[in-house]
Amino acid sequence: MAGEGVRNKQLIFRDYVSGFPKESDMYISTSATIKLKLPEGSTGSLVLKNLYLACDPYLRIRMQRIENPILFTSFTPGSALNGYGVGKVVESGHPDFKQGDLVWGTTGFEEYSLITETQELFKIHHTDVPLSYYTGILGMPGMTAYAGFYEVCSPKKGEYVFVSAALGAVGQLVGQFAKLMGCYVVGSAGSKEKVSHNHPQYACIIFKCFQLQGRTRLGCSPEKYFPEGIDIYFDNVGGKMLDAVLLNMRFHGRVSVCGMISQYNRDPPEGITNMINVIFKRIRVEGFATFDYYHLYPNFLEFVLPLVREGKITYVEDIAQGLESAPAALVGVYSGRNVGKQVVAVAPES
Repeated sequence: MAGEGVRNKQLIFRDYVSGFPKESDMYISTSATIKLKLPEGSTGSLVLKNLYLACDPYLRIRMQRIENPILFTSFTPGSALNGYGVGKVVESGHPDFKQGDLVWGTTGFEEYSLITETQELFKIHHTDVPLSYYTGILGMPGMTAYAGFYEVCSPKKGEYVFVSAALGAVGQLVGQFAKLMGCYVVGSAGSKEKVSHNHPQYACIIFKCFQLQGRTRLGCSPEKYFPEGIDIYFDNVGGKMLDAVLLNMRFHGRVSVCGMISQYNRDPPEGITNMINVIFKRIRVEGFATFDYYHLYPNFLEFVLPLVREGKITYVEDIAQGLESAPAALVGVYSGRNVGKQVVAVAPES
């Protein structure tokens, strides 16, 4: 019965992490239960059945103890992780959502979630594309690529664009957006396997130069691919890559600082030694938070959906099956094991 408690499988965060996360830092629990019918007076709340969960790099930041949170708060040891996902409304006490609606936004890493902050949910109106896309190209990563490239970088046709982590959830879209604008695009990737794939959205792909777990340091020579310099650098990795790129930026270049995955597992993080180029070359370096641009989400959908439907933009996903696969899938993001957007499929769509 809907009012009775049902078993709710969850991915539990064990304790704060130092260095590279391990699968053992999380565990699957089947001891929790959840009522699929809202209690009386639960106005504004929802019960979601989670269908897809997103393994996003920023989750590593939340695995450490954050003393003075600015953008992110720490996960609570002993509780389920949470992040972006796609779900179906099982029960609604909110006037804007009804039973059966599909949504994407912040949810728990579990089979069912009680959502009390619905302002972090977006209703899904377009279902002629894969629902999993709302963890990626049509969700937060897509908005990140759109805002970070078009709004922060103000690109122009013919400019020289460099994208790090170019085969990830965000980077693969930035490369395609730049090519659609008529830019020359180079991307970097973290393994020979990724580089060996055919990636038509890039002029070429090079190795990134920061240290990956268990791997030797890879060389980074942006000047080889940009003899005339770089106009736009979309930075997903930070560290030595950012340092090398600053040497090769053109006058009045723009750096969109999206992420720093090379630094998330370092304590202390690496320093940047070439910042003087920001002054000499009048470079604009700007960090951004995606949710500051969520008011542009309707514009983004109007722009990107036709491109997806017409096959002018493609999106690579790496889908792991079952919540039990989530620890390995999430940890794999930090060693570069995934190709494309890492997603966990929790339950069938129907």
